[in-house]
Amino acid sequence: MISYLAKRLLMMIPLLIGITLISFVVIHLAPGEPTDLQTDLNPKASAEMRERLRERYGLDQPLYVQYGQWLGRIARLDFGESFAQDHRPVFAKIVERLPVTILINLLSIAAILVVAVPLGILSAVRRNSPFDRATTVLVFAGFAMPSFWLALLLMDYLGVRLGLFPIAGLKSIGFEYLGLGAQIWDVIHHLILPVFVSAFGGLAGFSRYMRSNMLEVIRQDYILTARAKGLPESQVIYRHALRNALLPVITILGLSVPGLIGGSVIFETIFAIPGMGKLFYDGVMMRDYPLIMGILVIGAVLTLIGNLFADIGYALADPRIRRS
Repeated sequence: MISYLAKRLLMMIPLLIGITLISFVVIHLAPGEPTDLQTDLNPKASAEMRERLRERYGLDQPLYVQYGQWLGRIARLDFGESFAQDHRPVFAKIVERLPVTILINLLSIAAILVVAVPLGILSAVRRNSPFDRATTVLVFAGFAMPSFWLALLLMDYLGVRLGLFPIAGLKSIGFEYLGLGAQIWDVIHHLILPVFVSAFGGLAGFSRYMRSNMLEVIRQDYILTARAKGLPESQVIYRHALRNALLPVITILGLSVPGLIGGSVIFETIFAIPGMGKLFYDGVMMRDYPLIMGILVIGAVLTLIGNLFADIGYALADPRIRRS
């Protein structure tokens, strides 16, 4: 198992470098530069001033030189300074926003697993029943419904019209004057809608994956043998069938991490949540190259870690993986 983990960790290094290289090139190929935002609306900005700004930010150098310098700083865990007016360190800005995004994504993954796995099992066990057909309709609706549209609907109906949930931010006015229990509930109250929107699409997908895997597993000969021995149906399903049916779901769960992180940009912007997704959106609008690359690196690392955990879970569930 240790050698398996060591190989997976070593494979992450060239993969991370490749991700950063492609991201760096794509970002710099986009039209416009950070200096345009500072000079286009300034009638006194001369060509010489623009060139000085480009030299200050290192944009006058060839692209491969810029990438080499950036990669050298990243190797020292130096993400550079933001191109924004505050010129704060990129790492400090990300550290402020990262816990919120991780919290929402962890809650979304937990909600997906808690709801989708039992839902898929029940749909497979009760195949073609009214319950199975009803969940199928809901699942297809979840696949077809854009997350931003769902967020706007929930904000309008549950937030504005009924006033059941707050529609922006993570804290209410006067949060600092509340007691500890009231503060915890206030944060939870603000997180309900964003977590639901983040997890809704995943719930639909994972429940279908779980259903199809269970349908395939319960047709296997060893399941028929377990039933022929007179084992209780619950033991056949949850002890013999579930473990093998979870293997593809574990893999898909690791691959879904990029989608959850990418979706943070949408719902954090809509709900005005001060997370990494909102920070990334603001950085793109300002063409803040160091900030964008810093967030992409953090997102890539989190994605690779998620895939690593998926591989570990796969190896724990299937001894053949770690033995090979």
